[in-house]
Amino acid sequence: MPAPMTPQLWGLLILLSAIWGASFFFAAVALTGFPPFTIVLGRVAIAAAVLALACRMSRLPLPQGRPAWIACAGMALLNNALPFSLIIVGQQYIPSGLAAVVNASTPVFAVLCAHWLATDERLTAGKLAGALTGLLGVAILAGPAALTAGHGTELLGILLCLGACLSYGLSGVWSRRVRLAGLQPLQAATGQCIASTLMMLPLVLAFDAPWALPPPPAAAVAALVAFGVVSTALAYALFYAILARAGATNTMLVTLLVPVTALLLGTLVLDEQLAARHFAGMAVIAMGLVMMDGRALAWIRAR
Repeated sequence: MPAPMTPQLWGLLILLSAIWGASFFFAAVALTGFPPFTIVLGRVAIAAAVLALACRMSRLPLPQGRPAWIACAGMALLNNALPFSLIIVGQQYIPSGLAAVVNASTPVFAVLCAHWLATDERLTAGKLAGALTGLLGVAILAGPAALTAGHGTELLGILLCLGACLSYGLSGVWSRRVRLAGLQPLQAATGQCIASTLMMLPLVLAFDAPWALPPPPAAAVAALVAFGVVSTALAYALFYAILARAGATNTMLVTLLVPVTALLLGTLVLDEQLAARHFAGMAVIAMGLVMMDGRALAWIRAR
C-alpha cells in the first residue's frame, strides 16, 4: 500500500511539477528548430546519457535481467515514447499552456486505471471527488476556450494530449513491475530512457530525416538540452523516488500542479498576464489535492 503524503513528499511533488511545467515551454521553443520525433529522441537520449553517468558515479549498475528490462521497456513506451510524441505533436495545434491544462486530466485516468487494472489502489469516493474537483479547477484555468474547442485542429491537439494522459495513467499501473524488479529509482529512470531512445530512433530515421534538416537556432538547441537534462533526467529521478514512497495515484497528482506552473512561467518569461479565473482555478486545484490526500478531511471529521 502507498504511504501517506508527507510534507517532504508534497515538497518533492511541487518541485517535480515546476520542472514538468517548464517542459511545455521548452517544447514550444524546441519546435522552432526541430520536428516532433527528433525532439522526443533528443530529450530521452540526453536524459539517458545524464542518468547513466549518474548511475556510474553512484556505483549503481544498469538494470540487469529480463524482468528488469521488460519493466523498463513498458515504462519507456507508456511513460516516454508514446505520451511525449502525442504531446509534442499536439503542441503543433494548440498552445503550450492549453496542452499543460489538458495534461492535468491524468489523475482521473490514473485513478480509473489503478482501480480496474490493479488491486492495491482501489477507487475511493475521496479520490474520485478530489480528481474531479481538480479537473474543475483545470476547466476554470482554461476558461471559455475549453468550451469552444469543438472542431478543427484545436480539437485534434486536445485529443492527442488526452491520449497522452491515458498512456500516463496506464504507466502508473505498469510501474508496479518496476518495484517488483527491485530497481532503484535512478536505475529505473536510466533504463526507461535508454529503452525509449531505442524506440524513438527508428521513427526519427523514418519520418524526420535528420540529415536533411537545416541548422536549428541556438534557442531551440538550448531548449532541447534543458528538455533532456532538467525536464527528463532530473524529473524522472524525482518521479521514481516519489513513486516508490507514495504510490502511482498520489504521484500522478503532479499533473494537477503542472498547469499552474506552466501559467506562472508564461507570466514571468513570456510576459503573459494572469486573469482572475487563473487564480480561481489554482484555488480549486489545491482543494482537489487536499481532497485526494484525505488527511485534512479526516481531521475535520475527527474534530
